Amino acid sequence: MSDTPDSAVRTYIEHHRAAFLDDLVEWLRIPSVSAQPDHATDVRRSADWLAAKLKETGFPTAEVWPTPGAPAVFAEWPSGDPQAPTVLVYGHHDVQPAAREDGWHSEPFEPVVRENRLYARGAADDKGQVFFHTLGVRAHLAATGRTAPAVNLKLLIEGEEESGSPHFRALVEERADRLVADAVIVSDTGMWSEDTPTVCTGMRGLAECEIRLYGPDQDIHSGSFGGAVPNPATAVARLVAALHDERGRVAIPGFYDGVIELTDRERTLFAELPFDEAQWLRTAKSHAAHGEAGHTTLERVWARPTAEVNGIGGGYQGPGSKTIIPSSAMVKLSFRLVAGQDPDHVEKSVRAWAAAQVPAGIRAEITFGSATRPCLTPLDHPALQSVVRAMGRAFEKPVRFTREGGSGPAADLQEVLGAPVLFLGISVPSDGWHAPDEKVELDLLLKGVETSAHLWGDLAEYWRHAP
Repeated sequence: MSDTPDSAVRTYIEHHRAAFLDDLVEWLRIPSVSAQPDHATDVRRSADWLAAKLKETGFPTAEVWPTPGAPAVFAEWPSGDPQAPTVLVYGHHDVQPAAREDGWHSEPFEPVVRENRLYARGAADDKGQVFFHTLGVRAHLAATGRTAPAVNLKLLIEGEEESGSPHFRALVEERADRLVADAVIVSDTGMWSEDTPTVCTGMRGLAECEIRLYGPDQDIHSGSFGGAVPNPATAVARLVAALHDERGRVAIPGFYDGVIELTDRERTLFAELPFDEAQWLRTAKSHAAHGEAGHTTLERVWARPTAEVNGIGGGYQGPGSKTIIPSSAMVKLSFRLVAGQDPDHVEKSVRAWAAAQVPAGIRAEITFGSATRPCLTPLDHPALQSVVRAMGRAFEKPVRFTREGGSGPAADLQEVLGAPVLFLGISVPSDGWHAPDEKVELDLLLKGVETSAHLWGDLAEYWRHAP
């Protein structure tokens, strides 16, 4: 009896597992830390290594794309089928800083395997999750007998994600003609747990600002002038106190404009996840859950917009007392945004709200940084269902749905290219992204390979029969 497609994929992966891991270990040895200028040549070396390996994999085109910062890698493998959809895979090859003295049990750039786990900086975030696509596409070809993928396959692997992607959107806009795609696969996320495979359906956006309030031209005596002139530190405190109402909702007029509310189905799916709030609080190092009334903890961190005070200060901070009215005070705020919110509209709303809070005699300066837009894939999107089916075949378990509370550059791809963003990640919370002893579970990594191998054929089939 001949092998089934699924068993053929697994057989191919098992036969090539050792070589795949050897290659990954070689890549992980390159300390591609984009945030540290001393590693600029290493980031370039990482890009060169990946481009060469992608050509070795079979990609006819593999290029290193320079930016004003660190380089990205682009690769393309046409299907040859004029009806095939085009799929772009996004990930990043730069990593967070790491040193043995940070608490690692081994050198962070000398990968080691312990108990079927690969420990190294970048093992999960994000080199391992990028690299599983190389073996995945080869397994796809071997199992189907094809000489090219069932989709027009493209990869864009960024080199500055861990530095905030400062040049990414400009790169996507500049190269949009090369990046055009029907769907984007982001392999820079994770799953709920080893026993619960999940697909992420969205990420929140982010806007940040600093508000500085100025009162007297210098610090002045609180006995001589207190109670008779406005105090910028008091004004900042009142500003922060006005940020939320008594139900934990953001009290900035217009802040919720456009918000796409959770559906009953999404709330039910979130509730079905095996969430242990007590354990979550221990991970958060917090003693209580808190937030917008009427929503669960998972809903708050995945699907609701937030406003947080990231820092606040003003006046004398040293030991003892210094009875002054300070000349200035400040607060740093961040806003996590959900689908439907426009960062430009949020900025205008915050500026108008802050201006209304500031008393006469206080001058305000508000500075916003660059914003990240939210992205969301509807649960019924057919391409999302392809990801779910591919993961279900690999894991042989029901696949559930999550969202990410954080933010990333995926929304830039969605907005510039006009393509739906789909998330395919196999990392689990214990992998320790950005932490000492970052690792990836090797069994899960190979499930990622298997999912990738199944995905391209499923997507091609969906497009072929799409209305």
